[in-house]
Amino acid sequence: MAPGFVSDPIFFTASALVLALALARLFAKTWERRRSRKYHPVAGTVLNQLLNFGRLHHYMTDLAGRHRTYRLLGPLRSEVYTSDPANVEHMLKTNFENYGKGWHNYTILKDLLGDGIFAVDGDKWRQQRKVSSYEFSTKVLRDFSSVVFQRNAAKLANILSEAASANQIVDIQDLFMKSTLDSIFKVAFGVELDSMCGTSEEGAEFSRAFDDASAMTLWRYVDVSWKIKKFLNIGSEAALKKNVRIIDNFVYKLIRRKIEQMHNSTDNTSMKKEDILSRFLQVTETDQTYLRDIILNFIIAGKDTTAATLSWFIYMLCKHPTIQEKVAREVKQMSNVKEISDFSSCAASMGEEALEKMHYLHATITETLRLYPALPVDAKICFSDDVFPDGFNVREGDMVSFQPYAMGRMKFIWGDDAEDFRPERWLDSNGVFQPESPFKFTAFQAGPRICLGKEFAYRQMKIFSAVLLSCFTFKLADAKKPVNYRTMINLHIDGGLPVSITRRYES
Repeated sequence: MAPGFVSDPIFFTASALVLALALARLFAKTWERRRSRKYHPVAGTVLNQLLNFGRLHHYMTDLAGRHRTYRLLGPLRSEVYTSDPANVEHMLKTNFENYGKGWHNYTILKDLLGDGIFAVDGDKWRQQRKVSSYEFSTKVLRDFSSVVFQRNAAKLANILSEAASANQIVDIQDLFMKSTLDSIFKVAFGVELDSMCGTSEEGAEFSRAFDDASAMTLWRYVDVSWKIKKFLNIGSEAALKKNVRIIDNFVYKLIRRKIEQMHNSTDNTSMKKEDILSRFLQVTETDQTYLRDIILNFIIAGKDTTAATLSWFIYMLCKHPTIQEKVAREVKQMSNVKEISDFSSCAASMGEEALEKMHYLHATITETLRLYPALPVDAKICFSDDVFPDGFNVREGDMVSFQPYAMGRMKFIWGDDAEDFRPERWLDSNGVFQPESPFKFTAFQAGPRICLGKEFAYRQMKIFSAVLLSCFTFKLADAKKPVNYRTMINLHIDGGLPVSITRRYES
């Protein structure tokens, strides 16, 4: 080593001084840069969410009314909630790659949804999106699903007819949940579950476990101690584990049965492979855990969303009987149903051509989704520092959510009548349905993650609505009893929706 190189005190002192000055300048620049950043206003903490969990979406709507975008402070990160369509477009389209499920959401959702499309990013998401996109676009699935929906709508009409004759009160949400579960199992997995008619206690147990697991999964977002509870297997985490075990036993049994059927089948025609699971088995490896995750994500997309929306739809029609009658008149006119001899023929008349003419029905379902979106809040993680269109900064690691429930009630988006149920807002002067920007009406997301099953869901809801409203009139069993949501992943009506039914008689 050269003499005096490291030991020279003058050189050492000078080097230290240069380094100190460089660090000081860097610190000053960083501090100035941070001072120049501005962040969305703080509206509370995640503790406030915990305290308001039973009325979570009311609480967050109140905050959105005061701040289009706001922050809630948490122990590890800020949580940013936006109702600004410009910010939503930035997240879901303009800077799409910077916002995804991330590790935080994945760890919360994984026990229930695994590596399914609603819980993952990157290659796993793209691969499932690609295969699902193809399946949802096929005519085979469209035709097959329409027949299934018509058949299950007729089954439900028979049950309601018996209730009407006996003057019985029914929980219409429970029946919708069973009916859509039957439909999604047939369309997605080729299985006749028949839970609607009460012949499958195993299916009913699965459905209860799935609903409870959904509520407990959402609870993790506000329960900072959930990982400790999971480790100790106590409280809500012990209950979640028990429910997931019931779910897994049911789904793995279904997968094994489907694989066995396909191996034993001598008929390889495409018509025998109309269901989505069979088609996935044709194009992917038969990893049963992977198939389990796909199945559960399809169920949460195809059962809960449509059943919850149909329940809120009936609720709003009970609250607005003139709108109920207007929808019923349109359905009868466009389907050309003069006399209902049996429910199966009535359902068969609700074909694609007739449904496309039902603009007021479509508008009424859409207005229901505006006020009662199936997914009330959708959370992403910010992967790197960003600036929103409103000029405020978002930090790397922040959880950033858009709020379909709150957005549907914002006057700055929908006008002074934002909280009014008014299907006409979706119709032009000729009564033709006019869609809105998906960044304003966010019930089906937007951008690259826009819901693949949007048309599939509308078809199912319109068939069920058209059949039931052409045959029955609905009233709330107790008009004075308040109706509220259950705080879970999807927006279910808490405690169900008891209604009375009367038959419509032709004059």
